[in-house]
Amino acid sequence: MLTSSSSSSSQTLRIGIVGFGTFGQFLAKTMIKQGHSLSATSRSDYSDICLQMGIHFYRDVSDFLAADIDVILLCTSILSLSEVVGSMPLASLKRPTLFVDVLSVKEHPRELLLRELPLHSDILCTHPMFGPVTGKNGWKGLTFMYDKVRIRNEDICSSFIQIFSSEGCKMVQMTCEEHDKAAAKSQFITHTIGRTLAEMDIQSTPIDTKGFQELVKLKETMVGNSFDLFSGLYVYNRFARQELENLERALQKVKETLVEKKKEEQGQEKI
Repeated sequence: MLTSSSSSSSQTLRIGIVGFGTFGQFLAKTMIKQGHSLSATSRSDYSDICLQMGIHFYRDVSDFLAADIDVILLCTSILSLSEVVGSMPLASLKRPTLFVDVLSVKEHPRELLLRELPLHSDILCTHPMFGPVTGKNGWKGLTFMYDKVRIRNEDICSSFIQIFSSEGCKMVQMTCEEHDKAAAKSQFITHTIGRTLAEMDIQSTPIDTKGFQELVKLKETMVGNSFDLFSGLYVYNRFARQELENLERALQKVKETLVEKKKEEQGQEKI
């Protein structure tokens, strides 16, 4: 379901980012530009980068959680989310806080956060359908999916969503289940075909068609993503296995059709 901005007004937020890798830094730049106050914590030491960006970096997660934060943004990998959330000393939270994830699968973080977080914590599951490469020239027209899983403080939630709508994103509100069904047919299949082309080691030739150039570009883009992301799309999206089987059957069907056509042509030649 397409929606417009949740609110025409927004407030300056205090946002804490957990996992300050490439994607966390990418989101932080726009949030800072909009005037929000940011802090971060991560298993790796990003204190120098945070200093350059004007972000307070917490080495101790307890101190991070005890800070006066409106939103905790989880920018970990799919595979590490359970470990990261499970190791958080959530008793350090001083007040109700909105937790937001940005993973490429949605049912997994939804179930995990509902199970692990205090009942007074709000939960917003999101998926920005873009990254540092596709969003390097701005977010206008790029898709932002979200599901208000458990929201009591509508002002904080709306203000966070406004970060993306104000940048011109196409705002799509859908359930986590609807997202994973659609993503298995689109994002997972795209990654799978790109990885398959990489296994075939396809390379540019002097006589490339436009279509083949697009395939080479797809391969290079997909292998540029971490394998953890690809495997996470399979392991934690319950609809991915069926789509992989559908792809295998489709390839087999195409092969059988070609073999049958060859037999027909050879039979015609003998007549």
